[in-house]
Amino acid sequence: MFSHVMLGADDIDASKKFYDACFKALGGREGSVDPKGRVIYMHNGGVFLLTKPIDGKPASCGNGSTIGFAADSPEMADAWHEAGAANGGTPIEDPPGMREGAGMKLYLAYLRDPAGNKVCAMHRPG
Repeated sequence: MFSHVMLGADDIDASKKFYDACFKALGGREGSVDPKGRVIYMHNGGVFLLTKPIDGKPASCGNGSTIGFAADSPEMADAWHEAGAANGGTPIEDPPGMREGAGMKLYLAYLRDPAGNKVCAMHRPG
């Protein structure tokens, strides 16, 4: 359904540090910077980018928005959360753990990135 996800960030270096650590914890690699200064991550067929807003205005987070990243295990979600919190992220909501609702069980870990975006690592137990 999605071709890519791109987020705005005013401090590209701080956001890259955060996402480099988070994506490494999920088995990915550090992002590469293109000639336009955008940071590009590719992993398991997904593409995620960071950019300064093209209109020159400050980046802003979407109220009510969350971007979720797949984790292969609860331990991987925990490592993602720890890496993000140690690299400029802010833990939010409940601590990482199992949540149940609507007949589903999910292991979730939430952070705010350095630009204020709400991000989540999620593991669906088999």
